[in-house]
Amino acid sequence: PVQILSYLGGVVKVEETDLKPRMGFLYPIDSHNISVFINATREQDSGQYMCSVNVVDDTIRLDKNVGIINLTVLVPPAAPTCQLHGSPIVGANVTLSCSSKKGKPSPMYQWQREPPTLQVFFPPAQDRARGTLKLTNLSLEMSGVYVCRAENQAGSKNCSIVLEV
Repeated sequence: PVQILSYLGGVVKVEETDLKPRMGFLYPIDSHNISVFINATREQDSGQYMCSVNVVDDTIRLDKNVGIINLTVLVPPAAPTCQLHGSPIVGANVTLSCSSKKGKPSPMYQWQREPPTLQVFFPPAQDRARGTLKLTNLSLEMSGVYVCRAENQAGSKNCSIVLEV
């Protein structure tokens, strides 16, 4: 563990880490609430944080004076990339793929065909975890704009592809 913040002898000390300009005690120490804040969170701020309280002349009991919390910083998906795999000719099969380079937790993907012929897809044609949509036995009527949404708890982003059969 690395100490990042302390209050000792009436002095607040913030250690030299990348958290230094972004963290501190939320309330004055004399309020007896030692909550901390972290501003402008980053994915690398994720981890386990430990709070240790030691009072002068008090018996230190390791199981009583330590609190631990796990922090997971969520990251919205980056704008995904949509691609067409295969030859879009009548009777053929193609796969549309969608992938986002960032996102925590990993994004789920949802394909949809845009109006005027709105269509939503389900497994097994669509794989939400992999971001693929398999279109089989293509017909001229399957031409249109297909939109993929990459989504997690932190947000969503779209990309689209035009299929011309």
